[in-house]
Amino acid sequence: MNRDDNLPKAVRSFTAATSARFTYLAEAIARSFEPTPTQLQELERAYTATGEYLIECPELGGLVVQVHAQGSRPMGTIVRPMDATRDGFDIDLVVRLSRVALARYGGPGGPALLLDHLYTALKRYADRHGLRIERWERCITLVYAGGMRADFAPVIDDPVYSLPHGEHHGRIPDRERRNYISTNPRGYCLGFTAAAKVTPVFRLREALAVNFADAARADIEPLPEAAEVFERLLSRYVQLGKVNRNISFSALPASQDLAPTSVFLTSLFAKAYSLLAPQPHDGPLDLLLDVVAVAPSLFQRELLAGGQEQWTLMNPYALGDNLAASMNTAARQQAFTQWHTKFVHDLEALVSAIDGNHGLDTITKAVEQAFGPRASQAVLARNAQRRDGNRALQRAGFIVASTLPVVTPARSHTYFGG
Repeated sequence: MNRDDNLPKAVRSFTAATSARFTYLAEAIARSFEPTPTQLQELERAYTATGEYLIECPELGGLVVQVHAQGSRPMGTIVRPMDATRDGFDIDLVVRLSRVALARYGGPGGPALLLDHLYTALKRYADRHGLRIERWERCITLVYAGGMRADFAPVIDDPVYSLPHGEHHGRIPDRERRNYISTNPRGYCLGFTAAAKVTPVFRLREALAVNFADAARADIEPLPEAAEVFERLLSRYVQLGKVNRNISFSALPASQDLAPTSVFLTSLFAKAYSLLAPQPHDGPLDLLLDVVAVAPSLFQRELLAGGQEQWTLMNPYALGDNLAASMNTAARQQAFTQWHTKFVHDLEALVSAIDGNHGLDTITKAVEQAFGPRASQAVLARNAQRRDGNRALQRAGFIVASTLPVVTPARSHTYFGG
């Protein structure tokens, strides 16, 4: 994307220590909402086994060439579901069929027949393995042991080489199951990955690296080094946005349907990041604040009769796919605007607590307000680990700063006041 120097950006400045401390908190918070390595293995084992079954199932006539994850899993933006009572994670999967499938499923009634065949095949699999199955307009959901939900969506290969990553373009049944519409989940993921690879320009990069390295020495389970943190900032930003959205909308179950969709938020953050990351920032903190601030300006708004708005955010990897289509009700648009204001306020409150060197109680309260009790518990657990690590460092001859995540070598002395 082209750089746009006209984007609104706030004038702010943070020390390397403040930015590093916030980024370490963000890492701990995001990790607390991700699957554990064991859960990831179970996720992949479960859907891989189901995918192998679908490739061989007679209903789909040998037309399935691959079953692969799409969305948050390959992009590294997966978080726990909005429903806090659920323990499992949600994963979106593509049941990819060869282009030959258009000959079988392309005529009148073809999309409905394709979904019928997919449901029949997955129903037999669910019955065999004691899984729950749910049928939706465009996908079939299996609920595995542990509460993991996997949505299987059929996509027929149909390359459109005029589009970016058009070799991965396909067709998916529309919600009425009468026609096919354009889709490109793999192309979208590749586009997100390209945006995430934009190297951020940080004025305090060297100081940030020192702060990250020193902070990691005080952790029993160290968080990543600065270079690794910088490489996946976009994914972390998206996770923070999704978690704050989930916390904000989950308090009232009736309001969950008004929450902005993940693809809408992810697309806005990716667009903002690719535009802003090449522009100089002190560090990850003020870049995040700018990304969040400009996101609402990155889609088109058309004023309609009666004062309503039509929002448009076109998917560059699919034909006619408006990623903001689900936002085109007055209630959803108002909810998005109110949520965005709240997210900005929550971030500013947390940054103020960190930048002002406020105590742990104040910081954890700000974390809980922004990201919920799971996040505040993760911060408390990280702090406890740091205390244990600090004791070990002190025994090894290091002095640990009490208010910032910085460790400095202890100078030699005689232990007699010198």
